[in-house]
Amino acid sequence: MIDTHAHVELGAAREVLARARSAGVDRVIVIATTVAGARDALDIAEEYDGVFASLGIHPHEAGGEEAARVDELRALLAHPRAVAVGETGLDHYRDYAPHDAQARLFDRQLALARETQKPVVVHTRAADADTVERLNGFEGTVVLHCFSSPALLQTALDRRYYVSFAGNLTYKNAYDLRAAARAVSRDRLLVETDSPYLAPQPVRGKRNEPANVVHTLEALASARGEDATELAAQVDANATAAFGL
Repeated sequence: MIDTHAHVELGAAREVLARARSAGVDRVIVIATTVAGARDALDIAEEYDGVFASLGIHPHEAGGEEAARVDELRALLAHPRAVAVGETGLDHYRDYAPHDAQARLFDRQLALARETQKPVVVHTRAADADTVERLNGFEGTVVLHCFSSPALLQTALDRRYYVSFAGNLTYKNAYDLRAAARAVSRDRLLVETDSPYLAPQPVRGKRNEPANVVHTLEALASARGEDATELAAQVDANATAAFGL
């Protein structure tokens, strides 16, 4: 199995990845949200088999000095273990950065994804229409990470985006997310932990980590009425295709 989106601290990587392997999770994409984090993610990917890195600057950073460092990502993305740009996108829920600054940062990283021919991992929260607008004309591979915006579903289906479900899919009242999960084509489904956040229901309240992606996969299979083992193989193949693994 693969966890397609995990935030893993460099100092905790050995233990976290060992527990993942014990749970049957043999591939992990470590996500960076700053340039320093990108370097750490590559260090982890270099040291451990089955680990890859997605390198980006989070929209929360758009209002500060980090936003001026997009060009530094270009050299880092040349690393053979760097498989995507992101996470990047728009977050109008937390509002930690001005919307126009977020849009500029997102556009620059979309341009970088286009230039490097890598997929883009998109964070979007309370910004559905603006996210769709920014993605207009982007012809590369799009991964909607931690999918939680049913209003984006039709766009995702029409444009053949990859849709990645996280632990919130398992929550009791997540009816709309499970309905969305049933609508997505099998060849566009991904699963993730977004660890250390959003621990799935069986371990809710604890710090999340890649080993727990198995719970989200089981919930996804249940929602779709599919065999979990077969769906895990499909998701693994989807991730291989999406990220060129």
